[in-house]
Order: sequence, then C-alpha cells, then structure tokens
Amino acid sequence: MKTKMNVFSLSFIKFFWCAFVGILGGIFFTSPTHAETVGVQSSIITPAHLQGFLKASCIDCHDGPDGEAGFDISRTIVAGIDSKDIQYDQAWVRIIDRVTAGEMPPPEAEQPTLKNQKKFIAQAGQWLETTQKKRDRTYGRVRARRLTRLHVERSLHDVLGVDIPLIEKLPDEGRPRGFTTVAEHQTMSHYYLARHLTVVDDALDEAFHRALSPSPLCHRDLGSKAIARSNPKRRCREPEMRKGQAVVWSSTMAYYGRIPATTAPVDGWYQFHIFCSGINVPKGAGIWTAVHSGPCVSTAPILTAVNAFQVGETPTMVEFETWLPRGHMLEIRPRDSMIKRARFEGGQVGAGEGEPQKVPGVGIDRIEMQQVHRYSATDVQRKLFGSMQLEADDKTPDQLNPLPQKPRKELADLIHTFACRAFRRSVKKEAVVNAVTLASNLLSEGHSFSESLRAGYRTVLCSPEFLYFAEHPGLLHDDEIASRLSYFLTGGPPDKTLLNLARKKKLSDARVRRQQVDRLLGIEPKKGVHEVGRDAPSTQFIKDFSAEWLDLDQVDFTQPDRKLYRQYDPIVRMAMLDETHQFLEDMVLEDRPVKNLVAANYSYLNSRLCRYYKIEPGVEQGMQRVNFSEDSHRGGLLTQGAILKVTANGSTTSPVVRGAWVAERLLGLKIPPPPAGVSAIEPDIRGATTIREQLAKHRDDESCASCHRQMDPFGFALESFDPAGQWRSHYLAVKKGKTKLGSKIESEGQLPNGQHFSDVDELKQLLASQPEKIAKGLVSHLLVYGTGGELSFSDRRIVDQIVANAKNSEYGFRSLLKSVVASPLFVEK
Repeated sequence: MKTKMNVFSLSFIKFFWCAFVGILGGIFFTSPTHAETVGVQSSIITPAHLQGFLKASCIDCHDGPDGEAGFDISRTIVAGIDSKDIQYDQAWVRIIDRVTAGEMPPPEAEQPTLKNQKKFIAQAGQWLETTQKKRDRTYGRVRARRLTRLHVERSLHDVLGVDIPLIEKLPDEGRPRGFTTVAEHQTMSHYYLARHLTVVDDALDEAFHRALSPSPLCHRDLGSKAIARSNPKRRCREPEMRKGQAVVWSSTMAYYGRIPATTAPVDGWYQFHIFCSGINVPKGAGIWTAVHSGPCVSTAPILTAVNAFQVGETPTMVEFETWLPRGHMLEIRPRDSMIKRARFEGGQVGAGEGEPQKVPGVGIDRIEMQQVHRYSATDVQRKLFGSMQLEADDKTPDQLNPLPQKPRKELADLIHTFACRAFRRSVKKEAVVNAVTLASNLLSEGHSFSESLRAGYRTVLCSPEFLYFAEHPGLLHDDEIASRLSYFLTGGPPDKTLLNLARKKKLSDARVRRQQVDRLLGIEPKKGVHEVGRDAPSTQFIKDFSAEWLDLDQVDFTQPDRKLYRQYDPIVRMAMLDETHQFLEDMVLEDRPVKNLVAANYSYLNSRLCRYYKIEPGVEQGMQRVNFSEDSHRGGLLTQGAILKVTANGSTTSPVVRGAWVAERLLGLKIPPPPAGVSAIEPDIRGATTIREQLAKHRDDESCASCHRQMDPFGFALESFDPAGQWRSHYLAVKKGKTKLGSKIESEGQLPNGQHFSDVDELKQLLASQPEKIAKGLVSHLLVYGTGGELSFSDRRIVDQIVANAKNSEYGFRSLLKSVVASPLFVEK
C-alpha cells in the first residue's frame, strides 16, 4: 500500500471541510458559552483616579499618535482594557513599569509626589491584575493552541510506529515571540491544512507499507576497495587506494571524499561504523574529519552535516546514525581549516597527487552500513491492526493481508482505539462516528479492509482533536495535564505511564508532576544522573528547548565571512552546538545553580574548539569538561561560540542585537520593537565611527533611551567577541578592499541600576551576583514554552513564587524546572 489512495468519498471531503472551517473560525476550544460570557463587559473603562494621574503626569508628552516614542496615552485612557483582547494590556504594563522605574514622567518634567506615585502603581497594578484574572477565568490564559510541526512529527511517529522525517514538509512556523508553541501567534490556513494532509498521507503510507509489505533491510560491509574509486586512473572526487586504505587528503574541494558505495537504496535511517586512521598527523593534534551527506553533485550543492571526529595514527572506529534519502551518500574528509591543504587542478583529484604535497589525510579501512528502524515491523502491525492475524497473500507472498473475523465491528473498534491514542485521551465512540462511517462505506463499496481502515485513520489524523490541544478554561483535567507535561518535556504525546496517572486523577497532585520530570528526562532516582553526552531523553529536551530559547536553530542563518574569519569551519560549527547542548544538559542533570548560565568557570569542549578558543587543549577524544583560567574570558552562555554566532550577522556585530538577546533570553525582559521612523544602527566598516559613538547619538532620542539603557551595556561587553565567536581586542577596518586593525574595543558599561563594569568578565560576575533575576528569566521562558501562553501582569506573583521555591537549591536548573511543572500556572488553560 505504498501508493496513496484515491478512494475517498464525498463524506470524507465534507468532514474535512467542516474541520477546516471550524479551525479557521476559531470555534475549537476557544469560544465561551453564553453562560460564560454573562456579566463580562467588552471593554473595561479606566477608573477615574487612574485617569487623573495619567492626565496630570503623562499626557503632555504622550497625547495622540505623535506622542513621544509613538506612545499614545490618551488612547489608553479612553480604551481602558478590552475584556477579550490582551493587546491593550501591554500599554498598561508599560505604563506601570515605566512609572515604577522612575522613567515616567522623565526627570526633567514635573514630578508627582512619592505618595501619589506609589499609590498609582499599587492601584493600577491591582486593577490590571484583577481584570486579567477575570478574563482568564472566562477564556483561559492560553487560547486555542495547536501542535507545532515538531509535535505533529513526533505524534505521528508515536501513533503509527513510523520514523520518517516530516517536519520539513510542514510550513515554517516562525517565532515572533520566541517560541513556536505560543498559541497567540500560531496561524492556520488552507495551505497549512493541505500540507498537514500530505504529511498524514506520507506517514500512513509508510506505516501500512511496513506493516503489510515488510522488506529486507539494507546491509553492506564495504572494504577499502569498495570505498575507493573504481578506476584508479580516473581523476575524480572519490577516495584513492593507498597501502590498502581508501584515502582522502585535506583539501577545500567540494564533494571530495564522496563515497558512492554508501548511496542509500531507499529512504531510511542508516547506522554506520567507520574504521579509519590518520595519515601525516600533525604533531600534538589529530586530524579533524567531517561527515556530510547529500547527492554530492554540483546540481544539488547542499550537504547535511552528520558528524565530526578526530583521528590519529592509531586505528579507530567511529559510530553514528543518520537519515539518508534515496540516492544520497556520505562525504568523509578532513575539514580542519587550521591544517595544511592540498591543491588540485581542474576540479578533480588524480591518484597520487595528494601525497607529494605532504598534507594530512584520513585512511578508511572499512565501512559497515546497516539500515535501521526505530520501531520493528511487529510494533507497526500492532499499532495498526492490534492483535488481528495477518497472513501472506496467495498471489504476492511478500504482501500480508489482515484477517478480520467480524470486519465492521473490528473496523470500528480499531478506529476507536486509534483515536484514543491520537487524541491523547479517552474518547467516546460517538466522537469517531464520521471516521467509522467513512471506513464502513468504503468496505461496502468493495475496498479492502486495509484501505478502509486507512481511510478511517486518515480522518482521525485530520481532525482538530488531533491537531489541537483539548483544553478548557480553568484548571486542566488530568488527561490535559498529561499532554501538556509530555509535549513540554519530550515534544511528543504522553506515554502509558502518564495516561495511567491521568486515569487515576493523580496528575493534579503537584508532587506527582515533580516526580514525572525525572522520569520523563530519563533521570533514575537511585543512580543519580545520566552521564553527560549519552543519548538520553534529557538530551532531546535540551535540544528542543534551546533551539528556540537561545535561537540555536538559527545557527546556519548566516555564515561568517571566510575572508575575515578563516578559522571557522564545519568542525567548529558542530563543536559549538555540542558545547552548548552538553553544558545545558549538565545544568539540568546536576541541578547546577542558574548563576552558572552566565559565570561558570568551565564548559564542554573538544580539542578543535580548544584551539579555536586559544585554550590549552588537554582533551583527547570527544567533548570533555574543561576548566577555564581567569584570563580565558570564557565561561557561561554569553561567551560560547554558538551564542556569539547567532547574535551576529556573519560580518559584523551589533551591541544592540547582542544586548537585546541577553536582556530577552537570559533575563526575560521584553524589549519592544523600535518606534516607527527610527533607523537601525549600521556598523561603519571603514572604522571612522565606532558603534558606541553612533549609539550615544541614538540614545539622545528619548523615545529610544529607556530600552537602550536596558540592553546596550550587555552588548558593549560582548563586543570583545567577533561574529565567529573568537576573542578580539580591535575591530577590523576595511579600506580599499584591504582588511586591517581598526579602533580598539571599548567593552565597559553601566547597568540600569548604576553598577559599572570594565569588561565581559566583570559583567558576568555582576549578573551572577543576582541569580534570582536569571532564575526569573529562565522560569518565564519555561512557562511560555511549556504552556503556550504569554505571561501577563497577573502572572508575575506566581512567577516570583516559583523562583522563591527553588532558592534553597541556589536556583538549580532542574529545581526550577520542577517548580514550574508544580505551579498553578502550568495546570491552567
């Protein structure tokens, strides 16, 4: 059943369109009933005493659309707060925060008495908090929230037992407020639903094919002759034979080291064991080798990074697993930009041309290639057909057919059981009547049992109840908590343990939820923690969360200029991501205090990254913990290469961009977009004007000053690192096409509270001295990521309590994670 079905009747089309219209209309889990809306005003007018303060102290500067910083307080006074729409809340939050910080009214304006100021802050805060809580009770903190494309992929994998990549087949979601999980910014369209339907069909095709047409898995044991070029006299880009090994020399030539013998016969996951050693190994260092995959031809230039490893003279074995589409192969070659490279003429390499150049190379003795599946054929059959017997087809022995005893009843039972898994909760049989009716009609029309069942499953997977979280205003039910907890920590649907706890109504207990954190992250209470770097559930959580929290999914959005930053290479790029992932995994597993996020005196590096950071190696193989000296300027997220790279554009750095990143990602501050008409700051690559000088003029504009005071100091400190993440003392200046040292880096600054620092090292210590602020920032991001709801003014008290609950652990990362899961906010719609 590899071919998609074209047998869907009009009843399915009608069902699908009803679901489509329902989702777009926002009626799925979002519209309150008439009883819920009774007594709820559409607009809540600003109380007279608050209006009086604003008119006396603020409206002179912020009257009308031309008010300073584009802020129109007169509109806020008139509009008040909308009981249904949260957009008006932000104006009030901004007012309260600015008055609290002493920024409004500005120092040069007439000031209210301290008594009146405090009274306004208290009364405005109480009014806003009360109004928001009332709205949340009616509509919920989180509006209709759907699965992200990562959630869809893992959900389909789980319910069908497939393992094919699906994410890239769904529309890119974007992250306007940091996380794809935020319901307020999730969109739904005809195009999205069409792509979702395609993905569902692909997943169903794969599942039914594996269940009913199981085929032998590819296995190859490739010796050096099979790996090397078939014609030793031909100039090409495959390895050459040398002393019994297939050899690839260090070079910059694209696709050199491609190995056609590893070409995938079918789409699939493949496990590789590479047996190899180094040739002409540099003294005191191994040869860093990169593995990429792709068609490895000029008409398809994009390669996928797979792995990186270091080889020496002693033979070694490297193991990894990767997805290979049909026709894709491996490319294996030295990619260290700091070692000598060979030059070859004509875009091809002839046997014997590399060795005379005395460059390093990698010699491959053998490659074992084994296709693997993450679910066995039996697992897939059980998920699709339950305990139903399957037998070989008389005409096609390789094809299996299900043997139902009572086809219609078993069809209905299987679809109902499947829907319970797909919808992540117990489902009444009436809820799947459309799917059952469609499948039964197809059976009556002469279609096979498998085709009819597939149509029923397709209907279930295109239902809003699969695509959306079933949550209702107020406290979540236990099955809703199970889904929220599972998608938060694993990115996929709840497992049997969570579903059993939900059935027993135990997930409403905060203590039980705390215990589930350790279990879902793969942390065994008796044995302590997993070894860092193991393929544990905690690793996946860190990768999922940090991709969006720290923007690590943007690491390839730009590439450092090769002419300016020659030491950056694919080995460094992979090592940078590994460093941040392993550092954060250690933070979670060992419950390290959050001050380590900014001021840890260690990190996880390999020898290539040590050289890149100009740190004494002391690392033999893989990623290992390295303790930093005081003069290394390294330690904490702020100085990790991956972070420094994603906060730069590849050619230049900006204190504004990096400063805003620190303020938002680490401290949880909300930095609003610049006012309309304010141009961006562009670095002067000629070196005539420093970025600090440009920003000084920029901050003279009062509409910009308040935000720049919060973020620019962080960015100034990080100017000591270039766009590729290396330490620098001077900017680079480009004149007449030539690069030379420009002006000296000035990294000192002053925080909004008046604390002064002279460089990034002092800044890190200042930030670490206030761990509760870092903890609050982390908690805020975990809550948004885990619940899908933006934090409101009324949530601030609970956030403070979550942070306070972890004080005894020095605000340990895992303690904060558990405190988040145990909080009331986590179990509210």
